[in-house]
Amino acid sequence: MPQETPLDVSTPVTVLTTDQRDWDEADETLLESMLVQTHAIRIFEEAVLSLAGEGLVHGPAHSSIGQEGAAVGSVLALRTADGVNGTHRGHHQFLAKGFSYLRPEGMSLVDGIKGDDLGEFTRRTLSEILGLKDGFSGGRGGSMHLQWMEAGALGTNAIVGGGVPLAAGNAWAQRQDAVVTRHEEGAEEVGPLDTGVTVTYFGDGASNIGSTLETFNLASAWDLPLCFFLENNRYAVSTLVDDVTGESHLAARGPGFGIRSWQVDGMDPLAVYLAQREAVEHMRAGGGPTLIEAQTYRFFHQNGPFPGSAFGYRSKEEETQWRHRDPVDRVASEMIRRGLITEEQNSDLAQRIREVIEEIVAGVTEKDPDSERGARRIVPALWPDAEGVDAHLRSDAPLGEVLAGSEEPPEGEGTERRFVDVIADTLGHRMAQDPGVVVLGEDVHRLKGGTNGATRGLAAEHPDRVLGTPISENAFTGLAGGLAMTGRYRPVVEFMYSDFMWVAADQVFNQIGKARHMFGGQSSMPVVLRSKVAMGAGYGSQHSMDPVGIFATSPGWRIVAPSTAEDYAGLMNTALDLDDPVLVVEHVDLYGAKSSVPAGVEEHRLPLGRAAVRRPGSDVTVLSYLNMVAEAVAVAEERQDLDAEVIDLRWLDRASLDWETVSESVRRTNNVLIVEQGPAGTSYGAWLADEIQRRLFDHLDQPIQRVTGREASPSISKVLEGAANADRESVRAGFDTIAHQLGLSGEDRD
Repeated sequence: MPQETPLDVSTPVTVLTTDQRDWDEADETLLESMLVQTHAIRIFEEAVLSLAGEGLVHGPAHSSIGQEGAAVGSVLALRTADGVNGTHRGHHQFLAKGFSYLRPEGMSLVDGIKGDDLGEFTRRTLSEILGLKDGFSGGRGGSMHLQWMEAGALGTNAIVGGGVPLAAGNAWAQRQDAVVTRHEEGAEEVGPLDTGVTVTYFGDGASNIGSTLETFNLASAWDLPLCFFLENNRYAVSTLVDDVTGESHLAARGPGFGIRSWQVDGMDPLAVYLAQREAVEHMRAGGGPTLIEAQTYRFFHQNGPFPGSAFGYRSKEEETQWRHRDPVDRVASEMIRRGLITEEQNSDLAQRIREVIEEIVAGVTEKDPDSERGARRIVPALWPDAEGVDAHLRSDAPLGEVLAGSEEPPEGEGTERRFVDVIADTLGHRMAQDPGVVVLGEDVHRLKGGTNGATRGLAAEHPDRVLGTPISENAFTGLAGGLAMTGRYRPVVEFMYSDFMWVAADQVFNQIGKARHMFGGQSSMPVVLRSKVAMGAGYGSQHSMDPVGIFATSPGWRIVAPSTAEDYAGLMNTALDLDDPVLVVEHVDLYGAKSSVPAGVEEHRLPLGRAAVRRPGSDVTVLSYLNMVAEAVAVAEERQDLDAEVIDLRWLDRASLDWETVSESVRRTNNVLIVEQGPAGTSYGAWLADEIQRRLFDHLDQPIQRVTGREASPSISKVLEGAANADRESVRAGFDTIAHQLGLSGEDRD
């Protein structure tokens, strides 16, 4: 007969509440800061909603009115150097972090938010929400993307749950910084590290999304000092949490991942503060991540100046009940009860704050001369210059130049080495030279260098910076992005197969690719993604793709595709010198290839954005990359009727492609053949052909010809896979097409 015994889950989850004694014992300075900040955030948000009602907020205005106590109570338990990030509803957290950064000693009832620095911070925050040039991101981020790196405000995020993995990267950096500092100071490696901590704020809706749950697991596995602060305001837009969650006590999720958890009344700022203080102590002592569920309520709809009841998904009675628990009133009433403030002083504080904010609003608006109703408009001079629309997409690294080190390849005779060994040796050299280089991915620390050997020996030499990850592409890719944003680390992420990047598409494209531009260049994004094209290896439709065609259309990314081992070292080193996200594409056919490689190639660098002419010619320009470069050269050598110039592009993205070399060649040959292996649908050549036609149309004697695979992605069947991919015969057919269009046939070139 089966026997059942209870499974003891030892990780605690507790409900923390306060009583009158807690409020009586609370520090007066703490309560003053709470009152000033909650008033300031409330009045600021009311001003934003008023502007939204006038049509002056372009885009959404997700107010946090009702939720101020959760943000203020949480942030007041942090140090100024601690980090926070959040979601689309993040005004309250951003303001609380900024106020606390500017007034670490606390905010006083006498001063309120008086002070040039506080006023400037508030003005810049409003300017960003309105999309104005004086905003923190120059108006690019708006209401949903608020960042002030100096203050530890790492960025709010419009993708639900999108910022959670990024916060894990900041937390990993904080812990690593503490480890390094202790080592440098010669302290004994015992006792708590006293690390910085990171708090990532998100709502009940984000608690159900994969990126959040993946990060729960990753943070717990690696004991990161990361607090998951879950603002449960009960509604994801209009959907009640009970309708979409089997267990509505969301704090109960923490123990399942081994995360110490608390549930608090989010309308009680002191309870939030006490829970956050306990969580911070746990994390600083090395106890790993924490989770706080703050049960709170937004007084308005998802977006805009109307209550949720106006849209029929909740009642006016429900809203009234929650308004009676207003966190601003709670702090004021407790202070009045203790005799720390009078009702008149509370009203006076609110009025003085309101006057400051009204003055800021008046500074960015004016009477609209075209309005017959006396409406306001944004002061025209405050809009950003439209000419700067593409600013901050990437760094301004100069094309055609070596960014660091030496361009010249090492002198002397080479030794025969495998392509994959040069990958490992180059990464090992950079890790030895730069303590900020971190390698992470699935199995990179095992199997003698991962599944292909490309990280061979790295874990033995740098065990603290070679991170074998869970199978959680969203979490570890986002962690790399957050790590890079600190400006202290350069993560190298290995995707076992390129297809897996699409599991992490939000982090790859919405976060890493867009962050620099979206936040107005406040932070760099030096992430290197390594992955392989496995066409021909029999791994089928979901393990074979060439990702270049899709990355080439995605803003922010640079792309390199080395075709030789020596080039790999030069291109990888340059990729690691850049402050931009770089996709480094490899091909399984090249891993085992042996070639003569000079000693010391690991220090070699190639110029940014410079192609290589692999075979000079005069009749047709053949453009290719990766393994197909050698195929194109081989076919070119066979032909007696066509003198083909074969160019190895090396750099494939819009900003880095070597147009000087390509254009010079096309102007001489007047014919173009683009050669790649993968399917026609996701072809890089489609984008490249369009660009060439726009730039060089007058120099073309025939349509741009292309060699690609078929429409279908590769299959497992050896026969069907061979039919799906382009090969040498496909390249020969492409040359035949060029020859036919030129009136040549076979050997009859003359």
